Amino acid sequence: MKGKCYIQGMAAITPQHTFEGDPMAQPMVVTHGNMLSCAEPDYRSFIAPNSLRRMTRVLKMGLTASLKCLQDSGIAVPGAIVTGTGKGSLQDTERFIKEIRDYQEKALNPTPFIQSTYNAVNGLIALQQKCTQYNNTFVHRGFSFEHALLDSMLLLHEGTADVLAGAFDEITTEHFFIKGRIGHWKKETISNDKLYDHPSPGTISGEGAVFFALTPVVTTQSYAQIGGLQMLYKPSPEKLNIALPKFLQQHGLQAADIDLVLTGENADTNHAHYYEILNGYPQLPFKHLSGDYETVGAFAMWLAAQILKHQQIPSQWFPMLQQQPAKLRNILIYNHFFGEQHTFMLLHAV
Repeated sequence: MKGKCYIQGMAAITPQHTFEGDPMAQPMVVTHGNMLSCAEPDYRSFIAPNSLRRMTRVLKMGLTASLKCLQDSGIAVPGAIVTGTGKGSLQDTERFIKEIRDYQEKALNPTPFIQSTYNAVNGLIALQQKCTQYNNTFVHRGFSFEHALLDSMLLLHEGTADVLAGAFDEITTEHFFIKGRIGHWKKETISNDKLYDHPSPGTISGEGAVFFALTPVVTTQSYAQIGGLQMLYKPSPEKLNIALPKFLQQHGLQAADIDLVLTGENADTNHAHYYEILNGYPQLPFKHLSGDYETVGAFAMWLAAQILKHQQIPSQWFPMLQQQPAKLRNILIYNHFFGEQHTFMLLHAV
């Protein structure tokens, strides 16, 4: 795709302390269990109290992260709002379904249904910032954020001045139980800092809300350049072996030009074989920080942009790091969602 895309501002609410302060100095949050929950900020700085009490968690997280992102970029009204989500507001959805049962489909409160729709966060952002431009939400499982990012890059290429792009997902006790029944999570209870010491079927769950302000021009404030994006649906290992060098070649790079690969390795032995394509690359896994969920790629991109901006890997978050790389110019992100949706993302330092 012709045209350039730069990250001018960003914000993240995740299981780590990523929302405020210097992420390079924050200690790793350790959760003794298989369900990672976000370290939520004080929402009152961003949302009026009368609105706050009517919102569920994912709405608070999504709206607050987006407003902090716009604040960070200096953009008041974005030219477009594009997001991705795997499940939207699970809390509202579950509440609405339970009320259907409890009240036998009579006298239902419409608020949980309205807020359970996937584009509720986008609507809140648009109302808050009085943005009447292009507004879209993608719900494509493990490709949700990546399709939102692709749409944003196309908008910039077509002349949109700036785009607010992001992703949001939450985990609830009920949803954790349901996904556990189909083998998504580990049967043994572990802490996230010991994740890679327990290779076995399943992984740990997570959640997060991450937003980016994207523009086609670089400034001194820019975090990183988004150089490339590719999605592959249910590829064989052989196809992946061909796709990776071809993807790098399309962007004028070779394996030796990649200074770091952030991998979606999550200690799930059902899908560990896919990461064999990265043998020989300098690589670090990131899901011990975030857990696994549909739009975790947004957290990976936030992390890669922070590393490129600071030219430093936060060693307290990566105990497995042997030494800091001599240079950090090109970072590749390779992630997949339970072996089905595979993505390559390429970021460059500016």
